[in-house]
Amino acid sequence: MAPNNDLEKRLWAAADQLRANSSLTAQQYSQPVLGLIFLKFADHRFTAVEKELFQKKEVVGTCFLSA
Repeated sequence: MAPNNDLEKRLWAAADQLRANSSLTAQQYSQPVLGLIFLKFADHRFTAVEKELFQKKEVVGTCFLSA
């Protein structure tokens, strides 16, 4: 869990820096942060599905080659 703790600390530090160096209200601040969280989730999900599709393609490709 050490990598996650390090990541969490870095994220909190970045959030603190963003809050300190901007004139955003709490409501305005949440919009870009939640957007970034969503983009990270979407990227993670896309990568997982892409990997799964490539694995299926290799299996299908192998079946066609051996037929």
